Amino acid sequence: MRYCQLDAQGGTFLLLRNPLNTEDCRAVSEILQRVGDKWTVLVVGKLGQGPLRFNELRAAVGGISQKMLTTTLRGLERDGFVTRTVFPTIPPRVDYELTELGHELLIPVSALGEWARINTTRVRAAREKFDATHA
Repeated sequence: MRYCQLDAQGGTFLLLRNPLNTEDCRAVSEILQRVGDKWTVLVVGKLGQGPLRFNELRAAVGGISQKMLTTTLRGLERDGFVTRTVFPTIPPRVDYELTELGHELLIPVSALGEWARINTTRVRAAREKFDATHA
């Protein structure tokens, strides 16, 4: 068995059943950094319901700043998960929509989100128990 270092600080390791080379580890880390942050999960989830304009998406996500939504959308567009369509109207209309790759990402993202909702109480209880014994 081999270990794959997943963060730049050297603190997180993933035990791999099948040996992977360092390049594979970097690829996994790079993709998880993009798709694993909370804003990406929320944006992909909302766009999974259909195309949205910027302000509709911002309202649907809730709590996200304009700058963070812009940054998140640019990253998702760069990585091929989202398309940005500009319509020649006054004022210009811009729609964001998941690509085929984005819809594929929606499957594990939705599953992880559902798992988190179902198990949040259990995780909190485990944290409280740990904190009580390690205080």
